[in-house]
Amino acid sequence: KMCFTSSFSAEQQRELAKRITTFLSKYRHLMDSFIIEFFTEDLWHTLPNSWQPVLQDLSYPQTADLLLSAHAEKRYPSVWPLSLLAFSATAHALAFPRQCSGTGLLRRPKEFLENHSQSSLLGHIFRKHVKPKKQHEIRKLGMLVKQLCDQTGCRRVVDVGSGQGHLSRFLSFGLGLSVTAVEADHALVAMASKFDEELIWTLEKEKQKKNISSQLPKPYNLPKHVAAWVNPKDSWESFFRQIRTSNYATDGLMTPSQPSKKRLRSFDQQGISHGPSDCYDYQELSTAQGAESPSGNCCSCTQANSEEGGSSEEIRPEGYPDFLLTGLHACGDLSATLLHHFVHCPHVRGITSVACCYMKISTKENPTPPGVVTPRTPLTDAPGSFPSKFGYPMSSWVEGLQGHQLSYKARVGACHATEDYMRRLRDESQQLRSHCYRAMLESFIRDTKPDLRRAGIQTIKKSHALTFTEYARLGLARVGLPQDLPLDPERVEAMMEQQRRVVVYFSLTMLLAPVVETLVLLDRMIYLQENGVDSQLVPLFNPNFSPRNFVLVAMKPSG
Repeated sequence: KMCFTSSFSAEQQRELAKRITTFLSKYRHLMDSFIIEFFTEDLWHTLPNSWQPVLQDLSYPQTADLLLSAHAEKRYPSVWPLSLLAFSATAHALAFPRQCSGTGLLRRPKEFLENHSQSSLLGHIFRKHVKPKKQHEIRKLGMLVKQLCDQTGCRRVVDVGSGQGHLSRFLSFGLGLSVTAVEADHALVAMASKFDEELIWTLEKEKQKKNISSQLPKPYNLPKHVAAWVNPKDSWESFFRQIRTSNYATDGLMTPSQPSKKRLRSFDQQGISHGPSDCYDYQELSTAQGAESPSGNCCSCTQANSEEGGSSEEIRPEGYPDFLLTGLHACGDLSATLLHHFVHCPHVRGITSVACCYMKISTKENPTPPGVVTPRTPLTDAPGSFPSKFGYPMSSWVEGLQGHQLSYKARVGACHATEDYMRRLRDESQQLRSHCYRAMLESFIRDTKPDLRRAGIQTIKKSHALTFTEYARLGLARVGLPQDLPLDPERVEAMMEQQRRVVVYFSLTMLLAPVVETLVLLDRMIYLQENGVDSQLVPLFNPNFSPRNFVLVAMKPSG
């Protein structure tokens, strides 16, 4: 088990942030460059002159081992300049280690070695409708949340951005916790409720097969699903009212594949509740292959029950039970918002935060990134409202550092899967030509329409299997240019000969991606420290399987 203490001191956190901002400022031109502009901006010749000759002849496996890998044995084919060696070594040294304990270099977690689509450590009822990556995540995060609940004495969890409810189901049915699942998409909420009911029906069928239907069954502990959008600019009081007073959507949409309402009513008569209750026997829900059985059962909490089963009870603020917050890959500012609510809401005792989509974080330079929902109401100065207008930086320390700014491009880069790219390099995958193709197309687009810069072409499926001419025809049509645009064959051939340079240049930008992610997460740790809360960053998931694998864990001091 883990001990949730700060992994390094507040002074060390601040010093690391200072070193990272200094390092990234020095290589900002590389961090902010777009690989599709490799030819139009002559990016290769923006590299230091001493770097170019030693990098241009690297094979793809050498690029992976000598640049991107922090663990591979390095045998350099030529003498590298000290500035390049220092750049690579510093990038690796400043980034938080991404390998979780016991992972090694396995591409797949051990739980998937026998069956690539089914975790051997997760009960079959929790695997239904769940992809392998998500199975791995909900099992690992669920056990971590349960451990934090044990340490804080909380039995109640609020899962924000719960989607189809896979984590919420495991926490409630599997680990005996009382769960409120908050999701903005009503369709996903309905689907989550449907999956809950399917799980109950499966359990009832299994009990009948085991001939134990005559025994008095334990009540089931369903998650409470709330369809609500969490406004990143709202105060914690507003968020608290949402989870306290919103109408629960636990019935879902009825389809032929799920139990009927009549059957569900019969469940209620047998003691199957939509409200907090004892959890179903975890040993029956999990396999015997490594899953730990939690101690104790889920206690009853003051919570409004759904219309079917149980009486509602008025909730008073002073009597509301403490709870934990969790968010599995909470997108953009949502992760920052949950940290703010954790700090300021007296009822929140702990948090496990897994972030993603860093490009959707709001910043002073880019307050409304593409794809972000604009808050319905402007930021107010009410007590408890968000102290900053932006999701990065959160801490006063990082905000005061010169060069702390992270561009949209830098934050997009931080979302790339470094391990997956290294695998492509070592396998010399044909997919590596896609960057060169797009950069070549950008050059022809600019020739025809100079003002059309970095047009959104989106992914062209199996582009690596196409000739460039075939690829260009599809891409040109997507930006409104004629498909028969002349493509000089000699020029196409000359650019294709630079494909290896394109890959090496992109690998240099990839080397900076974990450093950028480290700064974003470190800023959040410092923000918590500035508010009197120590935290720990845990590389919980296998990064080869789940690229955004860091979990920020924190709990408030007792009293």
